[in-house]
Amino acid sequence: MSLSAQGRAGLVSVTFRQLTPEEIIKVARQSGLTVIEWGGDVHVPTGDDQHAQAVAAMTREAGLETACYGSYYRVGHDGENGRPSFDDVLSTAAALDAPCIRVWAGVCGSDEADEAYFEQVCTDANRIAALAQARGVRVAFEFHGGTIHDTAPAAQRFLQALPHPNIFSLWQPLHSLDHEQRRESLKVILPRLAHVHAFHWLPGEPIDRRPLAEGVEAWCEWLSIIHAGGHRPDALLEFVRGDAPEALPADAATLRGLLT
Repeated sequence: MSLSAQGRAGLVSVTFRQLTPEEIIKVARQSGLTVIEWGGDVHVPTGDDQHAQAVAAMTREAGLETACYGSYYRVGHDGENGRPSFDDVLSTAAALDAPCIRVWAGVCGSDEADEAYFEQVCTDANRIAALAQARGVRVAFEFHGGTIHDTAPAAQRFLQALPHPNIFSLWQPLHSLDHEQRRESLKVILPRLAHVHAFHWLPGEPIDRRPLAEGVEAWCEWLSIIHAGGHRPDALLEFVRGDAPEALPADAATLRGLLT
């Protein structure tokens, strides 16, 4: 099942790393968004639980909800080389009143990981899923390059190896995949889908971030697949053209239209 039964439109806070949490809340409200995934690097740093409580209070007072804590916990590498420990991540997520924690499946792509490394990540995944479940928080893996959860075949193998009921996945249309590969990855992830990150990018160096309106046809197809599977996940805007807050209202209007 998905985290939300209604399919709310929201924002990933790292879209605007240059803004304060107060400013994030303001632009989200002004754009008609209702939920936020708070990032653990700038807006709600891991380990600062007092600040997380303050952001949670600001979010609630603005009539918004926290959809997820976007941590940068690398599963299989708890506390290594200055990386955060999962205990700290979980504590901050609880202070934020987040129902879900985003985590990353290791530190290398699926084509680089040997069997021992795959098992290392899976072992830690089961451990943190149990810890989070005891606190009423779900764990969702970022579907992303540079992890062992980066293609449809990799996602299928990874998720099948993790039957723990508290393990979920996010989904986004990775620019490294073609349209058919994106569709297949969504179908693989769908039974564990937590929420989606919505954007429209064109490949290139640098990546060309385009208005979401230009990707409506593809997003209609992807959302149809999601809805046909009985899911109504939150859809959260991640990055906009030029990283400009002024670009958010148009993308938010497009997203709300897609969800209805």
